[in-house]
Amino acid sequence: MKITNREIPPATLAALRQAGIHPLLAQLYAARGVLSADELNDGLGRLLPPAGLLGIDAAARLLADAIARDLRLCIVADYDCDGATACAVAVRGLRLLGARHVDYLVPDRVVDGYGLTASIARRVKERGADMLITVDNGISSVEGVAEARALGMQVLVTDHHLPGPALPEADALVNPNQPDCSFESKSMAGVGVVFYVLLALRAELRARGVFDRESQPRLEPLLPLVALGTVADVVKLDANNRRLVAQGLKRIRAGQMQPGLAALFDAAGRKSRVATTFDFGFALGPRINAAGRLADMTLGIECLLTEDRTRAAELARTLDAINRERRVIEGGMREQALLMVESLFDESEEPPPAVCVFDPDFHEGVVGIVASRLKDKLHRPSFVFAASAAPGHEHELKGSGRSIPGFHLRDALDLVAKRHPGVLLRFGGHAMAAGCTIAEEHLEVFEQALAQVAQEWLDAATLTRRIETDGPLAREYCDADLVDQLHQEVWGQGFAAPTFSEEVDVLSQRLVGEKHLSLKLRHRGQPVDGIWFGHTDPLPERVLIAFRLDVNEWRGERKVQFLLEGAQTGA
Repeated sequence: MKITNREIPPATLAALRQAGIHPLLAQLYAARGVLSADELNDGLGRLLPPAGLLGIDAAARLLADAIARDLRLCIVADYDCDGATACAVAVRGLRLLGARHVDYLVPDRVVDGYGLTASIARRVKERGADMLITVDNGISSVEGVAEARALGMQVLVTDHHLPGPALPEADALVNPNQPDCSFESKSMAGVGVVFYVLLALRAELRARGVFDRESQPRLEPLLPLVALGTVADVVKLDANNRRLVAQGLKRIRAGQMQPGLAALFDAAGRKSRVATTFDFGFALGPRINAAGRLADMTLGIECLLTEDRTRAAELARTLDAINRERRVIEGGMREQALLMVESLFDESEEPPPAVCVFDPDFHEGVVGIVASRLKDKLHRPSFVFAASAAPGHEHELKGSGRSIPGFHLRDALDLVAKRHPGVLLRFGGHAMAAGCTIAEEHLEVFEQALAQVAQEWLDAATLTRRIETDGPLAREYCDADLVDQLHQEVWGQGFAAPTFSEEVDVLSQRLVGEKHLSLKLRHRGQPVDGIWFGHTDPLPERVLIAFRLDVNEWRGERKVQFLLEGAQTGA
């Protein structure tokens, strides 16, 4: 464990403070690359214009023509929270803009796998669709798009994932990551891409005289869904994404949200009037994702689509129950996976450079979460496999991997595929998360091949866990109201929530709930409570800690407490 501090450019810090930004916030923003107060303007007018997205004008014309001809539209969504929110935004937005026949279909994670396949295209056609629209998928679906068009359907692909060697031959394609697209925000989530397509469609309909600026439908009410999907998909929160999220949060805090979102806040026991990005990533997002992992994502999408508050509450309770089941399954799998990994090396030894586990009882809908837990625990690239439950594929294993900084997981899989042709039946992903399918008989070959690549690519520095922090915390900033203000800001992937580090005295410590360390600390001469969730090993009397700030309320008294992220006990 190595605790380091972010660099703070002095000139930028001075400029932000001079612009009237609170000194602590100025420090945090400067350390995250914000150069001026102007970048912090989260007004709708500061969003990047849709015109910068390659293919968006063609998409707008295609959809405007479809609405004029009263065509039947069917949306094919992904089965995660980004896909669910993108689907809900597309259905709601298209209906607002005049489409009378809007249907949707979500692939089954087990039976269909990811993306638009030829069989899904045929199912869409059987529903009577004239146009197929993908959201949060499709950029790699060359065969699926070809089949859809061969069946006589028009195809609009909207996606944000990295393209493969060949693009699908769709009637229109919108993806900020496609070749030759100059759109500045390459990190937009699938739901953000769909929102931009709707903005362009509205402009096209306005140009055709369908309505003017006064009579046009408002799309801003969709922003709470855009915000949820953006944060839940863990995309980089660049300036444009932060504006989308900030706008969604403002509406949610004002009570302006879809009934399903309000019901999800209630089911999760969270307060929407003080909603934060944490709520999206750790409360609402997991409940929607659970439907795609263990049941049917239609439940999540219906929750986001319904205008009936009673129905929304029922669906939110169902999603909450599925999420509780997911946590139980995950807990058992995590414990089993950890036991399997720990058997690979002695306590005195370092873990292997990469880990790979499989158990016949593992659930394929949860392997990604368990891989993430292993990666967090061991700080090693980690793959978890489960037996495929798809009919006719019983001898295949589906694996999901999570990586550490400095190890590009998708590139590692590509190298494994080149060195061992035929071992990987399918694979794809990104630097930090990837998936693959292999024959069960090739598991050992895959495990050894991945370990070999990790051995070659990773060095001691990369294999050392690092926590990057904002350095020491001045005592005057240990203020409950200031902590509330920090929580209201937009934090997330690529724009990390504030984490501080400082040497403190440990006055007392005890275990609570058998798996959390409760602490009494002395920080700069003043007592403060602390807790380290999921940690049981005692700390020395004086230690350098990395911590986040929280507010604990007890009998009407609000006190700041430290949430420990790590401790550096050695040199």
